[in-house]
Amino acid sequence: MSEVSLREWQAFLDERPNAHLLQTGEWGELKSAFGWQAVRLRTSSLGAQILFRRLPLRFTFAYMPKPMAEDRQWMLDDAFWEEVDAACRSRRAVFLKVEPDLWAEQFDQDLNLKFVLSPHNIQPPRTILVDLNGSEDEILARMKQKTRYNIRLAQKKGVTVRVWGDIPAFHRMMLVTGGRDGFGVHSLEYYQRVYDLFHPAGMCELLAAEHEGRLLAALMIFARGQRAWYFYGASADEGRNLMPTYLLQWEAMRWARARGCTAYDLWGVPDEDEAVLEANFETRRDGLWGVYRFKRGFGGELKRAAQALDRVYMPLAYRLYLLWMRRKGALD
Repeated sequence: MSEVSLREWQAFLDERPNAHLLQTGEWGELKSAFGWQAVRLRTSSLGAQILFRRLPLRFTFAYMPKPMAEDRQWMLDDAFWEEVDAACRSRRAVFLKVEPDLWAEQFDQDLNLKFVLSPHNIQPPRTILVDLNGSEDEILARMKQKTRYNIRLAQKKGVTVRVWGDIPAFHRMMLVTGGRDGFGVHSLEYYQRVYDLFHPAGMCELLAAEHEGRLLAALMIFARGQRAWYFYGASADEGRNLMPTYLLQWEAMRWARARGCTAYDLWGVPDEDEAVLEANFETRRDGLWGVYRFKRGFGGELKRAAQALDRVYMPLAYRLYLLWMRRKGALD
């Protein structure tokens, strides 16, 4: 194995169309523009993109998001991990966090004797996955009745959805939505960089919902191989009674289907079992509960990703990290 250039990594991924979006060169370039360093390692059959973040005292934090795991060979190959370890140690990584590209039920924790089960995920561990197979009528039939009604209401009221490209306006709407719903918003520069990297590569589209010339909602959808992901979405304070976000999601699914995607990942709901979610979604308002009320209607399956794994290189510093995270409340 050796470290490879961005061009060599892209060629490697061209032969693996279903590699996760977070393993793409574009994602590495995005994170490199905002404080990370992307390092790409490969052999003839295995490869991984690792992101490094500077810590005090010249230490680093290493992160491997959604490595290619179709046959789990990456977890069992000692030579692969020797190279990964060498790359991490040469950059003074305290530990490497790995978030496998597997669902919890697919993952055999007994294989991971050289890792510790992490108490902290970076990506949202639980999501709703919408099956895009079948006809449009069949997909709509799998949705909750109220969601289908809201999609048709938006159409009846004259809401339209179009391809858009105004990132500054999208960012302004994200600020409105984040302030209203209490979530963090990236900078304008971040969203612009995302669009400039992924849109020319055909992996991203910005869609906007409008009514009589008024911008009501927008979202950024991503696709690679057979999978699509909904990462960023925003809505204005006005016109919410026209249900633009429901039609917008439906059009995003149609866009993904046209690209050959068979799964649409709604990316992030509260990390609770389905029984807890269903018992509390009508009364809870904190965190991602409002998001769950919206996303559950699209007829997807509640899924949980395999838990993150930590590969520890500096045990004392790692314990200090866990203590710091606990004090932040991230490990409660």
